[in-house]
Amino acid sequence: MPLDRRTLIAGTGAAAFAIPAGAAPLSQHGLDASQFGVRPGAPDDQSARLQRAIDEAARTRVPLALAPGVYRAGGLTLPAGAQILGVRAATRIAFSRGPSLLSSTDGDAITLAGLTFDGNMQPVAARGLVQLAGARDLRVSECAVVNAGGTALALENCTGTIDNSLIENAADNGLFCRDNRDLSIRSNTIRRCGNGGIRIWQSEKRQDGSLVADNTIEEIAARDGGDGQNGNGINVFRAGGVLVRDNAIRACAFTAVRGNAASNLQIQGNRCADLGEVALYAEFEFDGALIANNVIDGAALGVSVTNFNRGGRLAIVQGNLIRNLKPKRPQGGSDSAGTGISVEADTAVTGNVIERAPWMGIEVGAGRYLRDVAVTGNIVREATYGIGVSVVSGTGATSITGNLVSGARLGALVGIEWGKVISTDLARDIARYPQMTVANNRIA
Repeated sequence: MPLDRRTLIAGTGAAAFAIPAGAAPLSQHGLDASQFGVRPGAPDDQSARLQRAIDEAARTRVPLALAPGVYRAGGLTLPAGAQILGVRAATRIAFSRGPSLLSSTDGDAITLAGLTFDGNMQPVAARGLVQLAGARDLRVSECAVVNAGGTALALENCTGTIDNSLIENAADNGLFCRDNRDLSIRSNTIRRCGNGGIRIWQSEKRQDGSLVADNTIEEIAARDGGDGQNGNGINVFRAGGVLVRDNAIRACAFTAVRGNAASNLQIQGNRCADLGEVALYAEFEFDGALIANNVIDGAALGVSVTNFNRGGRLAIVQGNLIRNLKPKRPQGGSDSAGTGISVEADTAVTGNVIERAPWMGIEVGAGRYLRDVAVTGNIVREATYGIGVSVVSGTGATSITGNLVSGARLGALVGIEWGKVISTDLARDIARYPQMTVANNRIA
């Protein structure tokens, strides 16, 4: 007897939609696509037959089951309630025609599970090879989207979950999420993408609330160039309240996690390695960032909390382990590199450990852009300069207390003026800077 959606979910659990290999006949999992003449391995295009099967399954609110094999199709649309189930890593839909392989507009309660969508590196006219807009309660689980000629998976104005899936070899972005709310993006692998791994964007600055957790993201290039627009593992733009935690991110041309005008962004517990530019970034018009308990091994800069001149303020940088920094950025330019942590305004920097910084362990302020920063209880080892503080006239209150600086070659606690060191011993020269407290630091 065919299963309806409620029975299917109750019987299999929320994360186990796909048909197990070697399972019972497909008719026991829902509507068998072969009843509509859909044949795996057929040399002809299956789009029309597959669309009829999708529409009928959605109309009757039962899953559509696809047997293992390759199906050539394109331009497919998903109505509300569509559920397509395949055998993980065995059921493949190969892009043959159309602006996208699969799309939906305002289709609620859509489920895709156990399917591989193969773009064959053909150009994609739509925003994504798989493009879903206005889908509430979306579920994409145990799927693969590979060889996209543009963005692999594009979501717009959706809610739901993308989990345990593979996105690989996308010419542009792996997963592009625009104007969504409360997405859960968990336990996916995203690799070898041309410009971006995961983008969480809003068209204007507002609450987003998405969770990006436990994903593996690697080998992200910046084919379209730029100075940070591309080449990021995770990019959060204008989206408020996003939590990025416990991801493994490596080999990105620019940044592991880049928050741009993203207020109340939390970046926690991520493992980041081999980054070309800043590993973890909160920049431009953000208001509130928590960057805590991350491990960074190899980047031009470890953590940057910047752009006070554009309203960027209010952060905690705590408990991060940062080491093996690089002396230059990938695109060159005048911006400094080789710094562990750089902050500007209304920020607490506490309990971090930084080792082998070619320039500076912790840099506080950029010219006159410095206000209300406390640097407490950090360890800096093997840097050219340990902790540097902007002493330009007009800077705000700064407290540098209880830190341990070991092996700073040219100065442990230094004053800087627009990138130039003008005091190699702030403790000695503190009387010149009444806005600053320097106390109880240990120099080794």
